[in-house]
Amino acid sequence: MTRVVLALVAAAIVFFVGIAVGEALHDNPRPGGTQTLVRTLRPLPLAPAARETVTVTVSSP
Repeated sequence: MTRVVLALVAAAIVFFVGIAVGEALHDNPRPGGTQTLVRTLRPLPLAPAARETVTVTVSSP
């Protein structure tokens, strides 16, 4: 029973140390990282021939 409790306590300590290290690395990112730019592209007008609509009717026997 004692071994199980010690194993759970050790696992909890390792877990919380991992969270602390992850937060420390997240708080101090390396300089010169990537930058993301977001643009909105507007569609170009369609050519006159592309504005025609073709309807195809298929009948089954």
